[in-house]
Amino acid sequence: MPRPRSLTRSGIAAAALAVVDRDGLAALTMRAVAKELGMAAMSLYRYVADRDELEVLVVDHVLTDLDLSVPPGPWRDRIAGLLERMRAATQAHREVVPLVVRHRHAAPASLRWIEATLAVLTEAGFTGRRRVVAQRTLVAYLLGALQNEHYGPLSGSGTAAMAELSISDFPVLAETAAQARALPPADEFRAGLAIVLDGLSAAASAR
Repeated sequence: MPRPRSLTRSGIAAAALAVVDRDGLAALTMRAVAKELGMAAMSLYRYVADRDELEVLVVDHVLTDLDLSVPPGPWRDRIAGLLERMRAATQAHREVVPLVVRHRHAAPASLRWIEATLAVLTEAGFTGRRRVVAQRTLVAYLLGALQNEHYGPLSGSGTAAMAELSISDFPVLAETAAQARALPPADEFRAGLAIVLDGLSAAASAR
């Protein structure tokens, strides 16, 4: 196959993302991306060392246009905005969720998002170990929520199966699952985030 006239890392990332969006994460291989680009697989190794580097490129590409501006206002509103934007960017490419979890420390765009959240927390008075725990708690919630939506959405078969459990054996679980099926993903995310931010606010007030 002839090599494209110009090949950039951004172009490679876009081709890799196209493969993932169309065929799923399991289809992401150097060979598949090379085919998407119209080149020989071995030629792609001149630009990307291995699949790990390819995955980092995909994550960075998905998050590269993430809006990190945080207008003045209550710190928890600013943090919520940053988390909402990260969720929205990832939701646009659901198959990339596992890659965001795996490579958040390596993708430059992800690092910039982490820096932005830390800056807001710092302005809110979180420093030292308290800032570490606060930021880790927010990231843990975000990643957990993304994985829940990806692998076990409330609208999925798992919730439906739990809703059909015997009332005599699982009265609270069956009732909760039946209610959960009607909860929109965005509402679930925001309500859970509010609980996390309430806890962080209480910790900041008790300082």
